Amino acid sequence: MYKFFKIILLTIIIGLSNNQHAFADNEKIKIGLLIPLSGEYKELGQLIIKSTRMALDDIGTNEIEIYPRNTNIDPNIALQSALELKKEGVKIFIGPIFFKSLLYLDEVEDVVFLSLTNKTKDLPNNVISSGVNSLSQINTIKKFLELNEKKKTIFLTPDLDYKDEIKRAIKDSKLKVYKHFVYDTEPTILTNQIEEITNYKIRKQNLADEIYRVENSDLPDKEKQLEKLKKRYTIGNVNFDSVIISDFDESLKSVITSLLYTDVSPRKKLFITFNQWFDESLFQEVNIQPLYYPSINKENLENFNKKFEKKFNEKPNHLSLLSYDLLGLIYYLSFQNDLSNINDLFKKKNSFKGKIGIFDIKNNKINHRLNFYEIDEGKIKEIF
Repeated sequence: MYKFFKIILLTIIIGLSNNQHAFADNEKIKIGLLIPLSGEYKELGQLIIKSTRMALDDIGTNEIEIYPRNTNIDPNIALQSALELKKEGVKIFIGPIFFKSLLYLDEVEDVVFLSLTNKTKDLPNNVISSGVNSLSQINTIKKFLELNEKKKTIFLTPDLDYKDEIKRAIKDSKLKVYKHFVYDTEPTILTNQIEEITNYKIRKQNLADEIYRVENSDLPDKEKQLEKLKKRYTIGNVNFDSVIISDFDESLKSVITSLLYTDVSPRKKLFITFNQWFDESLFQEVNIQPLYYPSINKENLENFNKKFEKKFNEKPNHLSLLSYDLLGLIYYLSFQNDLSNINDLFKKKNSFKGKIGIFDIKNNKINHRLNFYEIDEGKIKEIF
């Protein structure tokens, strides 16, 4: 259970033998916590406060002070809270959570915000996205495809606001995609688009033509062949060996259902999706399995959830785990860097092992090295 922080503390002890602590005696590490403490998401804010409290207990230090402040989901409130905390000497922040709240934070100079968003496009210069972003996921998927020697992958992305971010992540990862399709989330339009992508009507007509040919033939085993043909839905293969679907929840299931309708089976083509946070409803959908996706470490997540529930008598969510890790990350970096040079803190290459996985830091960006999982016959298996 404590393996994660044992690793951190061991690293810190080794570092202390070679480096002086980045802070003077009695100087505290002041961390601002920008979270919703009012409005629709105030319960989420309370969960994040509790997760940082748990992280402090696990680290066992009195060198950190946490300053929670409200953002609601209002960028003006987020700006005001950040400015107030800067006056109190805070230079590094966990939060805000929501992309909308980041809008005016570039007005707060000489500080860094570790936002919990997974969006990386159009961020203010002083904001670092720490969520599980598209590039981290595509890099992990790329590794899986290479291990399985898949050469013709199609990529399906919904026509939503994150589609441009997906396109950029594909480019940055150097993932070789056979074709990238952007689809409509309206079910009828979606089905028509999937029919076109899979050449369904041609393959359906191929079957009808073959049935007609056999019916009008003098073949000795005509009845046997007709029996086999009438059990099929199409004839002909699709021009891809794997499909990545960057979608979630019911919309993801709609896409896969459309693929099944067009006679494309996950038993014959790899069906890969994005991080589903171990959505239990997917375990029940045996017809869409096997299904593959990158994700954070499942065992670490389960252990964190158990400990959190025992301590606070309520269930956490994935942002609780992320904020827990971010506090550990800041503490770890404080032993390697002078935090007074906050603008350079996340520029140099560094890595940190948290419960989510390994954080890779470089050029003011955070990416995650993720695990990869398979769901099949209602059970989950770790691939790597």
